[in-house]
Amino acid sequence: MWFVMELPAFARVLIVFGIILIAIRKKVALGNAFLLGSVVLGLFFGLAPIPMAKTMYQSIIDPQTLSLAIIVSLILILSNSLEKAGQMQRLLQNFRGLIKNPRINIVVFPALIGLLPMPGGAIFSAPMVKDLGAGINISKSKLSYINYWFRHIWEYCWPLYPGILLITILANINIVIFVFFTLPITLVAILLGYWPLKKSSDWNHSENEGTGQQSIGPFFSELTPIILVIVPGLALGMLLSYFLPQLSIAKELGLHISLCLGIVWVWISNTFDWKKILRLLSSFEILKMIYLVATILIFKGLLEHSHAAEEISKELIEFKVPLLFITMFLPFLIGIISGYTLAFMGVSAPILIPLIESYGESAFIYPYAMLIMASGFAGVLLSPLHLCYILSNQYFGTNVSSVYKHLLIPTFGIIGFSIIYFLITYRFFL
Repeated sequence: MWFVMELPAFARVLIVFGIILIAIRKKVALGNAFLLGSVVLGLFFGLAPIPMAKTMYQSIIDPQTLSLAIIVSLILILSNSLEKAGQMQRLLQNFRGLIKNPRINIVVFPALIGLLPMPGGAIFSAPMVKDLGAGINISKSKLSYINYWFRHIWEYCWPLYPGILLITILANINIVIFVFFTLPITLVAILLGYWPLKKSSDWNHSENEGTGQQSIGPFFSELTPIILVIVPGLALGMLLSYFLPQLSIAKELGLHISLCLGIVWVWISNTFDWKKILRLLSSFEILKMIYLVATILIFKGLLEHSHAAEEISKELIEFKVPLLFITMFLPFLIGIISGYTLAFMGVSAPILIPLIESYGESAFIYPYAMLIMASGFAGVLLSPLHLCYILSNQYFGTNVSSVYKHLLIPTFGIIGFSIIYFLITYRFFL
């Protein structure tokens, strides 16, 4: 152990990253991998067992940790409730027929599913994409690409995604401002997503085209729970932050309330009985996600308490490593190796946020946070370990390489746009 302690702080943290990523590759549960990494980190930076345990405990009982765990749990309950009630299927069925254009129809289905964070959610939209693609001259690899890409266009800005929630908490920034700040990336993702689909031969007449004559009312009726979450959630968060500035979780409290409203709406409108509700509330998936959130914030707490982030900042400043390069490379690397948003966010953001402050760039935290999000998620999209990627390719009977050829240009297009957007907004913040 002593020879590790002699290594530069950056090298010690890289070893910790390696241990976490090896554990993930060996299919160790993500929460356990982060907990293992946290313990190793504490040992590598000379923390004794009792101070380490105290830091872990303080990280768990921190109001931000508890608030984020509640939000993630409520999102999972809402997603599971909509799935069990068959409401997402009804939503998509009511959308069919509203629009004639098959290009729009086939991408809207995975995009609508993407409004709700679900592990492996691409498999949920795959049958609908396959059905709509049946009468169109389009390859299996493109169908898998459509299902995968458009399922994930919201990850950059949608406030229900844990990655967005986590970066706003770690960077201590306003979620409403950040959502609007990153919205252009989603718009660009939609435009770039069409790049592999531009050939007119892919879009022959389909019997599945809509008539454009169906009423829009039933569609919006099924969308009510999601509208109830987003609109009041953001508005309440802003109001509570304004009137209760002393409350550290004021901006998240609006989401707590609106998520509860959305869940109750689903339960009442779909006549859930108490047995079904209790089964939903006792889901092991919810407990696993709470545990994961807790271990990520334990890792962040130990990084701060051990002064690891501080030491790394000093080393990188001394060696004059460009901050822009580090901000892009680290999240991208962890994203492509892990295939999971919370993994790249949980590992890289606690290092990068203090580093940005050390470089004297705190005034530009929104552009840097956007770059962390965009770069890291580009890595996740290209990761062969991404669950949605695996499930989508399996469903459509295609392989990784055939879908990659459609995926590469849009993904690197997102990275290119993010750099340009960063430079423009960086100037704006001067």
